[in-house]
Amino acid sequence: MIALIDCNSFYASCEQVFRPDLKNKPVVVLSNNDGCIIAANKEAKALTHIPMFHPAFMIKKILDDNNVVCFSSNYTLYSDLSRRVMDTLKEFSPIVEEYSIDESFIDLSHYKNDELEDISKKIKNTIYKNTGIPVGVGVAQTKSLSKIANKFAKKIPENNNIYVVNSESKRQHLLQNCKIKDIWGIGKKHTIRIEKTGKTNALEFANMPVEWVRKEMTVIGERLWRELNNVQCLTLNTELTAKKGIGTAKSFGYKLTDYTLIEEACSYYVAEVADLLRQQKSAASQIEIFLQTNYHSNTDKQYHNKIILTLSKPTNSTIALTQKALVGLKAIFKEGYRYKKVGVNLLGLVPETEIQMSLFDTCSKIEGKDITNVIDSLNSKFGKNKVKLATVGNREKEWALIKEHRSPRYTTQWDELLEIGKR
Repeated sequence: MIALIDCNSFYASCEQVFRPDLKNKPVVVLSNNDGCIIAANKEAKALTHIPMFHPAFMIKKILDDNNVVCFSSNYTLYSDLSRRVMDTLKEFSPIVEEYSIDESFIDLSHYKNDELEDISKKIKNTIYKNTGIPVGVGVAQTKSLSKIANKFAKKIPENNNIYVVNSESKRQHLLQNCKIKDIWGIGKKHTIRIEKTGKTNALEFANMPVEWVRKEMTVIGERLWRELNNVQCLTLNTELTAKKGIGTAKSFGYKLTDYTLIEEACSYYVAEVADLLRQQKSAASQIEIFLQTNYHSNTDKQYHNKIILTLSKPTNSTIALTQKALVGLKAIFKEGYRYKKVGVNLLGLVPETEIQMSLFDTCSKIEGKDITNVIDSLNSKFGKNKVKLATVGNREKEWALIKEHRSPRYTTQWDELLEIGKR
């Protein structure tokens, strides 16, 4: 059996863990630069006139009138709480697939059928006890069924966030209450195609002839059809696969015309992605830099450009990548524009142990690896960016993202720990 554990309104729940005074109150989380609403708890979602992904400033009055509490996104906090949830899951099963920051599949095949209800409750309660994050648990024979079961667990209050599909009658009940469009992996085109046949729910789809499914939806659709019929086709993936590209693109807190400030921001982001590159033990063959003004401005002149540069040899050295990035930035920068965003993408990633050498290379190691290791070690010991390249500068406040409502990073920064009696 496979369980899908999904954190409820994860970003908002993370904020509420350290703000118990916000229990049962509407909470939303904003995107970078406090731009759009990207997450909301159930109380905020119940206010239907607060649309998701809508610019927050356009509905500020509505947010204020409904006493909605807004937070700037705090990914350091969310990432750490996610790790704690995943660690708790590993107490219940050695096989855990971390599907996303707030969602995991785990193997429960070592439990008996009549134990699954109790184990599911224990998982839910232990995660809440360890982290304060509420979760839903869906258990079924296959990943596709457990995904639907998880939604059903949250949808019906009587289920108390748990639904275990441990009998044929429960499978049929689950699928009968699942619309075609809500089946995991069914796209818009396939939904229309199936509904044209008169089928309205997942059970009717699961009872269709496999020949029709194979012909109209190819092998992927047939695999899904079999999963809904209790035939496991999708296995749990516990291996963390290396990313094929790593990048970041963030808006400035203010529109910038000063090249040196943009250069500092670009250097900062190169250091960030280079660090991620080293963490997965890869090296980049190419680096892409792009620069753009604010598309949404009706008063600013518009300009955007990008450049891809090939490195002489794949590297994960912050020094080498920054040198190349700044060559690219200088090439695409134009005076006279008010810039809003700079971005960095590392491309052509290869394992650092498989770097292709040239005939003229005298050693195999990445240039600057020793000094990079020392910088990483110091930053790990004393904190992020304690040691950095001079090109990063010290004027981050002049270009960094606006985070007026960011909560403290309670679990990862000593000077931001929750103070009892402070609030």
